[in-house]
Amino acid sequence: ADWQQWRWGLRFLAQCNDAAFARNVEQLVALGAYSHVALKEVVADTGIAFDRLERGIAHYFTDTRSFDGAAEAAELIRGFGVDRRVVSRDELLAIEPAFRSFGHRIVGGTYTASDESGDARSFTQQLARHCAARGARLLFGRSVLRLHTVGGAVESLAVSAGGTGDSARNDLELKADAVVVACGSYSAPLLRTVGVDLPIYPGKGYSATLAILQPDAAPQVSTIDDEMKCAFTRLGDTLRVAGTIELAGFDHALDTPLARARCRMLVDRVATVLPGVCDTRTEADGGTPHFWTGLRPATPTNIPFIGRTAVGKLWVNAGHGTLGWTHGAGSGKAMAALIDGDAAPIAGFRFSGRA
Repeated sequence: ADWQQWRWGLRFLAQCNDAAFARNVEQLVALGAYSHVALKEVVADTGIAFDRLERGIAHYFTDTRSFDGAAEAAELIRGFGVDRRVVSRDELLAIEPAFRSFGHRIVGGTYTASDESGDARSFTQQLARHCAARGARLLFGRSVLRLHTVGGAVESLAVSAGGTGDSARNDLELKADAVVVACGSYSAPLLRTVGVDLPIYPGKGYSATLAILQPDAAPQVSTIDDEMKCAFTRLGDTLRVAGTIELAGFDHALDTPLARARCRMLVDRVATVLPGVCDTRTEADGGTPHFWTGLRPATPTNIPFIGRTAVGKLWVNAGHGTLGWTHGAGSGKAMAALIDGDAAPIAGFRFSGRA
């Protein structure tokens, strides 16, 4: 048995009440608003293009009980300054007509006009090139071997051989004035080696990226399907559908019977709600679906750890769960400010590297 999973699960259950939900949402909204501004600043400064669509995010529901619950949550979120509208079926289909053929199943939805979507992979690849051009040294194809501490503070970290170039054949010992652990789900086991124990557990999710056959009929608004807990996002001439979660440890497999079933479920959902819009054929039938899986670094509160740890010169920026793209720019900007010794940049958000 995975006792880390059990411990995480018990802490998660402790957050399953109205008071904790409201408290956590307030912090997530504050970080999200700050991060949205930070992302726009980066884009304005760099000119990065990443299949960006500034058309909001919609959320549709196929049963009344879930829709009623979403209306209550939307009211709470509006109280924190985010204009999340509750919309009827007809209003939702006017916002995103692509789902009209599935409209008979939809009972209503929500819509946040201020939201946007884009390709996170493309964005980060281009951002890395901009950083390198400004003098950043990027080491790819390497693993962190250990954090070396002296007198209660991080002295250096060792990274494995790998990547390209003459130096790639050797392990490296890197010294720094500050070390930030931002390793997603792998942050927790790395931090535990120096006595920092944070409740970050991997949640395995899947995505399928499909070629669009009917561009004019494909959605332009990023849309969440509540029944299947998946999201549809237009990325240029493809549609990405992502969702599901498995608490399965550090499992990246895509070739197991369960993983194949998860992937097919996503494709089948596209075929159901957007019939004929995308190429939903299997590879055996000539289709070209691209499947991917990743480990979401989940915390029991859904709030990431951003701040100084109990170990000197060691900081953490991890635990963003499904909101890494949403909160990434703001988390990085806030992290830099905190390391520089500035005051916490977001009122109402608890910056901490401790549980």
